[in-house]
This record gives sequence, C-alpha cells and structure tokens, in this order.
Amino acid sequence: MSKPKQARSVARLAAVQALYQMEVSGVGVEAVIREFTDHRFDRGIEGDGEGDPLAAADEAFFAELVRGVVESQREIDAAVVRRLAAGWKLDRLDATVRAILRSGAYELSHRGDVPVEVVIDEYVELAKSFFEGPEPGFVNGALDKVAQDVRAG
Repeated sequence: MSKPKQARSVARLAAVQALYQMEVSGVGVEAVIREFTDHRFDRGIEGDGEGDPLAAADEAFFAELVRGVVESQREIDAAVVRRLAAGWKLDRLDATVRAILRSGAYELSHRGDVPVEVVIDEYVELAKSFFEGPEPGFVNGALDKVAQDVRAG
C-alpha cells in the first residue's frame, strides 16, 4: 500500500475512533482532534511500548472528516436514515457502526475527488476490523445506497 493511501486509511480509522469517542464521552470536536494530533498520531517520538501511536496519518484529512461529520451531521444522518430498513432508526445501530456510516457518508457527499469504490471499500474494511458478524455487509449496502443518492448523475 502506498504511503499516501495508507495515511488516508489511518486517517479514516482515526476519524471513526474520534467520532465514537465524541459520542460516548461528549467531548467536543476540537478537543478530540487535538487529542489525536497531540497524542495518538506517530510523531517519531520514542514510546514506552504502551499505547503505541497510530502509523503516519493524513492529519489534515482526519481533521476534515471529523469536523465535516460534525458540521454536516443532520444532512449525513438523513442520507443514512433514508437507506436504513423501514422502521430502523440510527440510534438503534451500534455506536461504531454509526461512526463508520457517518464518516463514509460524509466522504461520499463532500469528497467527490475520492472514488465511490475507494470510500466503500475502506469503510467496509474498517467494519471488518471491528466486527465479525453481518456489520461489514450492512455497511457495504448502506454506503452503496448513499453513494447512489449523493453521487447520482
């Protein structure tokens, strides 16, 4: 995997983690971005072996994803909810699945420079890293439908 591609993958993982952290702890967007950039991303600092930092990340992309999801959350949630099964509400989903769908939907709707296939593949792989059940397939189907809505034409 090329360095820029890997850096974006790490940024997506961090964005999902940050969105999850914000939801469960109530911490604000700028505070969580600062925490990740100050303490979680690789800075080339010798570590103590505990709490190893994430590999090199595209930090600007990470911050854009997190801020973008927060700023566009109403629109993003509406795009996702439109594609959930009848009667399902976003709050019935696991918080990690919500974070994955929100980040993926943001990227699909606001980052036209990133191919649909790349966005969907990346977030399905993230879902696979968190879940062994049906969640990756669910993420695939939901983001595919969101992509059809937001990238039509």
